Amino acid sequence: MFGLNRAKKTAAALAATAAAATALVSAPAAVAAPQPIVGGSTTTTTSYPFMMQITDASQSQFCGGTLVSATKVVTAAHCMVGETTSSVRVVGGRTYRNGTNGTVSRVSKIWIHPSYTDATNGDDVAVLTLSTSMPYTTASYVSSSNTSVYAAGTTARIVGWGTTSANGSSSNQLRTATVPIVSNSSCASSYGSSFVASDMVCAGYTSGGVDTCQGDSGGPLLIGGVLAGITSWGEGCADAGYPGVYTRLTTFSSLVTTQVNS
Repeated sequence: MFGLNRAKKTAAALAATAAAATALVSAPAAVAAPQPIVGGSTTTTTSYPFMMQITDASQSQFCGGTLVSATKVVTAAHCMVGETTSSVRVVGGRTYRNGTNGTVSRVSKIWIHPSYTDATNGDDVAVLTLSTSMPYTTASYVSSSNTSVYAAGTTARIVGWGTTSANGSSSNQLRTATVPIVSNSSCASSYGSSFVASDMVCAGYTSGGVDTCQGDSGGPLLIGGVLAGITSWGEGCADAGYPGVYTRLTTFSSLVTTQVNS
């Protein structure tokens, strides 16, 4: 196993999930990389209206998600393992984790990819159906034929409330950063057989410094403003030589569409 899940719950939950899935990884930032996420800058849900907080019943955020229709949110499967429709809430329009504004919805259905076992085995995708419609602009997502978006060097954007250093404190305000897509061969050099090219894509700087981290799991990897990946796993956070690993959404786009239309 590498690192930790990018999901952040209680210390006990983290200890348990660390053994199960290394979600939420590091996308190293290099030379003149942008700032906290790790190495990014603060932003708002006005700039990213489709960015959702996934919380427990007390509205304590532990993962991110992307609103793709008024009642559907795409997130990571590892975020939803062990959860039930009664244990999860989705919060939209709230820039700060400790805020009280925005729209809070219960979840009426949790779909987890039926083949999911662990983030490092792939299939790390889930779709939540909301009980309350979200009045926010939705994100478009890649189709199964959009595989060219993952060309090495392409600039991608990551967004989330996760920790600003490995095992550090979560950011109260939403953060964002840019990271370059990494070639499959380079990612395989870092992660060996745990990198499943058909299911995963890596993003980050060779020298590290910018990445998603614990608490960013399930959030978006945006390419050209379109949802192309889901924050999944990685070794540490922003470590040199270990880019963040994201679910390659083109592989699962048709399945996601089936859920969105259900």
